[in-house]
Amino acid sequence: MAANRHNIGFMAMDVIATRHGFAPWRRRFKGAFTEGTIAGEKILALKPLTYMNNSGESVQEAAAFYKLPPQSITAFHDELDLAPGKLRVKKGGGAAGHNGLRSMDKMLGSQDYWRVRLGIGHPGVKDRVLGYVLGNFDKDDKLWLIPLLDAVADAAGLLAAGKHPDFMTNVAYRTQDIP
Repeated sequence: MAANRHNIGFMAMDVIATRHGFAPWRRRFKGAFTEGTIAGEKILALKPLTYMNNSGESVQEAAAFYKLPPQSITAFHDELDLAPGKLRVKKGGGAAGHNGLRSMDKMLGSQDYWRVRLGIGHPGVKDRVLGYVLGNFDKDDKLWLIPLLDAVADAAGLLAAGKHPDFMTNVAYRTQDIP
């Protein structure tokens, strides 16, 4: 399960936490939680361990405890509508069929949080989407997956500083030659 396409957001969080020397992950807020510093900013990282459809419960619990407004939250998630290895950042918007985002919208009472959309591509046929998303990355996917995750971790300081467009540009530059 850890290497499936639906978990690309967790993979990104793991690489960021490791690269920036965060504390070990521990159970908290119905999830795995850690904290650290990136670019002088204290960062709280959470990987909800509820079912994906209920991940907003975990996020809402942490947000309430730390009194975080939705606009200070960034969700890293898989995106079918982006080519593999591509990344987009946006604030707000609909869930586009992503049940984790739908749960966050409901539990936070807002869509006004940041999203780092990590492209996993589309299987081409709607009937294959569920199996594709829940399936593991193929061996060939490592050619774009590892460089993408490294680029996200390397550019995380820009995200922490609130420079979302610069983060997106930096990751795109670092991954432009990925197959």
